[in-house]
Amino acid sequence: MASYFCPCPRGMEAALAEELGEIAQDSATMKVHNQVPGGVHCSGDLLDSYRINLHSRIASRVLMRMAHSGYKTENDIYDLTLAQAWEDWFGVHHTIRVDVTAVKSPLRSLEFTTLKIKDAICDRFRDQFNERPSVNTKTPDMRIVGFLDAHTFTVYLDTSGEALFKRGWREETGDAPLRENLAAGLLRVSGWKPGMVLFDPMCGSGTILAEAAQMLQGIPPGASRQFAFENFHDFDPAPWNAMKNAIKVNPLPAEPTIFGSDISGDMVAMTRHNLRCAGVRFDVPLKQIEAQEVKPPSDVPGIMLTNPPYGERIGVRGDSTIPEDELSTSFYSAMGTTLKQRFAGWTVFLFTADLGLPKLLRLKEARKTPFFNGALECRLFRFDMVAGYNRREEAKPKPQQ
Repeated sequence: MASYFCPCPRGMEAALAEELGEIAQDSATMKVHNQVPGGVHCSGDLLDSYRINLHSRIASRVLMRMAHSGYKTENDIYDLTLAQAWEDWFGVHHTIRVDVTAVKSPLRSLEFTTLKIKDAICDRFRDQFNERPSVNTKTPDMRIVGFLDAHTFTVYLDTSGEALFKRGWREETGDAPLRENLAAGLLRVSGWKPGMVLFDPMCGSGTILAEAAQMLQGIPPGASRQFAFENFHDFDPAPWNAMKNAIKVNPLPAEPTIFGSDISGDMVAMTRHNLRCAGVRFDVPLKQIEAQEVKPPSDVPGIMLTNPPYGERIGVRGDSTIPEDELSTSFYSAMGTTLKQRFAGWTVFLFTADLGLPKLLRLKEARKTPFFNGALECRLFRFDMVAGYNRREEAKPKPQQ
């Protein structure tokens, strides 16, 4: 059995652990272990790494642990890396890349530590074959990942290759696209499940909609891409092909339950294109309309989940002479009114780095959950739009002029 670490966007650890638990139900060997900041530990056989790569929407990578030990200097890290049988997994003809992350490590230079790991792997091959693998930092065949805390060093071999949020379907993006695994995590945290009504009124390039539509259709996130484990020496394509052939796509829905809109016609066209590339074979109704003008797309209340624009994105069709702050204040004020007047019974989730958003909307959040979009600290604000909300607002005494 191998030990694996699945990193994920910070804040999504519990959602990832839940997802991995669901994936493990189809395996006799996979076990989910502890959550740590930035990811989840699990274990299983090599086929379980294939399974996670194919099915996990929230993990960023699937890292297989090669060694773990205490260290004092970079030489300890070199020695432990040199002792691993890298030649059992890949050859001298494969290109490599080494990445290192650290939390409270006493070592002064991560760049020097990265170099020592790379040297150890190359020296191991040179000692055995008189040749060494080449480094390719852009499109390597194999990625080696080192992790340091204050006392211990762990070295991993990446089974994924390209990060898992790169599903293989995205050809077009907007200015600030949400990563696919973050969008999938937000869908899970919101409580949305296939069959429930979902609406993204500021859909941008359509990441949230594409993730939801693939889930509804039963398309695994890794169905259309290649993985690093396919380059491993002992890779057997038969069980991998069997795993992919066992995918049962769900029947196409008779009625739409996923809806989107955006102020920009270009974004709506981009979303339509991305949905096609993602293999979505049913209609996702899309409209070009300003977010503060939207109406519920369904008679049944559902979940609104969106990553609101900011700054210039708000003013795509706005008046460029209006200052950004004023534009933002007036946009969110109108959006808050729309939610109160038209979306009674809906649960609204807004994912944003603007921590003052509820005040701009003039709404009190039911919950706010911290997440990170890369290094950017964000919040997922939840608003429960109960019936009568707007009437209560209007009944409140107005301040004296």
